[in-house]
This record gives sequence, C-alpha cells and structure tokens, in this order.
Amino acid sequence: MATSVSHPVWSSKLPIRVALVGTGFAAKLRAQTLQSEERAHLVAVAGHTPEQTEEFSQTYSCLAISSWEELVCREDVDMVIICTVNQNHGAIALTALNAGKHVVVEYPLALEVDVAEEAIASSKEKNQLLHVEHIELLGGLHQALRQTLPQIGEVFYARYSTINPQRPAPQRWTYHPELFGFPFSGALSRIHRLTDLFGTVATVSCQARFWGELETREEGLEIRKSFQFSSQEPPFYKSCLCTAQLKFTSGVVAEVVYGKGENLWQPSRSFEVHGEQGGLMFDGDEGKLIKDDETTPIEVGGRRGLFAKDTGMVLDYLIEGTPLYVTPEASLYALKVADAARRSAETGQTVLV
Repeated sequence: MATSVSHPVWSSKLPIRVALVGTGFAAKLRAQTLQSEERAHLVAVAGHTPEQTEEFSQTYSCLAISSWEELVCREDVDMVIICTVNQNHGAIALTALNAGKHVVVEYPLALEVDVAEEAIASSKEKNQLLHVEHIELLGGLHQALRQTLPQIGEVFYARYSTINPQRPAPQRWTYHPELFGFPFSGALSRIHRLTDLFGTVATVSCQARFWGELETREEGLEIRKSFQFSSQEPPFYKSCLCTAQLKFTSGVVAEVVYGKGENLWQPSRSFEVHGEQGGLMFDGDEGKLIKDDETTPIEVGGRRGLFAKDTGMVLDYLIEGTPLYVTPEASLYALKVADAARRSAETGQTVLV
C-alpha cells in the first residue's frame, strides 16, 4: 500500500539527517538502527528530562536539545521520528510538518481525530512524508493470520485479547489517562489489526473500567466522562480493562479485550478467528489451523527487529520510492473506530462509525 506521498521525494544528498523526540525503548531501537544505516544519520534528540536526553545523546553520538519545539525547527534536520508520550504526538507531528520535515510517528498519530486529520492534510499539502508506525502488521502473528485466513472460508467471528498483569502497577505515562489516552486509542494496534483484516466497521459497543484514581462509584464497567481529580497527586490508575464488540460491514463480529495492571491475574495474548470452513487459534507465538477433525500447526515468526525493519522501509520509500506497508489514512480510520469505542464507553450506547 502506498503512502499519501505517492512518489520518491528525496532529491538531496545522503545521508538523511534525522532527529528523535523521545529517549525510551522505541527511541533506542530507532537510534541503534540509524547507527548502522549509511543512508541516514542521527543528528539530535529531545527527551523528557535534561538528564535522560544528555545520557541518550552521549550513547548515540548526537546533540541533546532542550525541547522538541527547538528540535523540529532545526535547519540541519530532514526527518523527525516521534517516540514520546501519546498526548504530544499530534502537536509534534503538525509542527514538524509545518517546518518542512518528513515525519515518522509511533501510533497513534494523535489522540484526537481532528488533529490526526489535520496532520494528514498538512503532509499532502506540503508533499512531506507522514508515516505512522504500525509494526504489528509486520510481525509474525499478523503475517500468519493474513496468509491462512483464506483457508477457513467466510469469517464470521474473531476475538483478540491482550492482558498484562503488573503488580505493582508502574507509575508511568502508560497508566496516565491524559498522557496515554483512552486505552483503545493509546494501544491502537488492537483495533488496527482487526480493521486491517476485516475492513470497515458499522457499529461499536464498548465497556471500560479503571481502578485506582479513575475508579467510579457506580456498578458495572463504566468510565468517567471527564478526568477530574481532587487529589494533587498524578492521576495514575492501577488497572484498566476495556472490552469492545465491533460489527463490521461485512458481517464479521469481533471482540477485542485490552487490560493491564494490578487487578488482573493471568497474562494472555490470544487471537482466534472462526470461519465457515475452519478456525485459526493463536496463543502467544503458537498457532494452529483447525479444519474438520484435523489440526495443523502454524509457524509464527518472531517480533524482533520490527522497528529496524520499519525504519529501513521508510528510507527505502524516501530514496527509492518503494511503497510502504501502511498508510496514515488506514491508521486514522483505526483511530476513528477507537474514538467511537471511547464514546460508547462514556455513554453506554452503541455508536455508529
């Protein structure tokens, strides 16, 4: 699938000069890849704290910049890779695009649909690359799913569940409602896997519960409509559990479950698909195809090296015009479905997409 920019856009001399926003796990993997790339060079980084930024800059031999606002406007930067908290993705991407930079951003492109739409429109207007990373599509599980789906006939039901108990829950941005966003928006790959496989969604019904600072006093799986806190402490929650039912226009019904934290007890990473002629069952990195009375193991490739692969594909696209594996519009559509799930959880109503 081609990106919004439909032709090679790199006409200057190599290497492409890259800046990173963020110093966490994904940023480190990007930096390691750039160190081994002759076609690109890591110029600068901006992080959350001066200490982390300085340490990162020394490790990966680049400049430490005090703010992302300064970083994205530097004349010696051609491309910005955004690997920071979800809340800031949209603002950084828009500023970088308006500064004439190519942009790579870890999903989600933004937490707000209108901001994501504005960023895509800006990239098209300025003919700048905007690539939203969705490495789950490159991983072994998704590739195995796509390759074996035709063997089970017409699909009518799917279920995707990821549960991650953490005890004690870390007071990190991934447990902060404003920094991470609504769980299905922040963890957008859970929705995007399904829309990539099964197409457009007709309706969404979602339930969500948070324990800790966000726990409601009402019974049932409900979510506050407004994140307002009386405590002066950071509003981290201890656990969250979100479940959603997606009804696709094709007739497929899919359930998706996302949970993490102290109140969950058994980890799981499972994906099952039921078709008229068979079923696909994946548990972790093990898969099987079931047809009649026969069960056939499915080889599932690993998940290592996907950030490096994504980075290499971005450079291939810019320099050689090789099509990328995902479009920002596809990511935007998944974000719209995730936002419909948020509205459903808030209102208790089924939402049309």
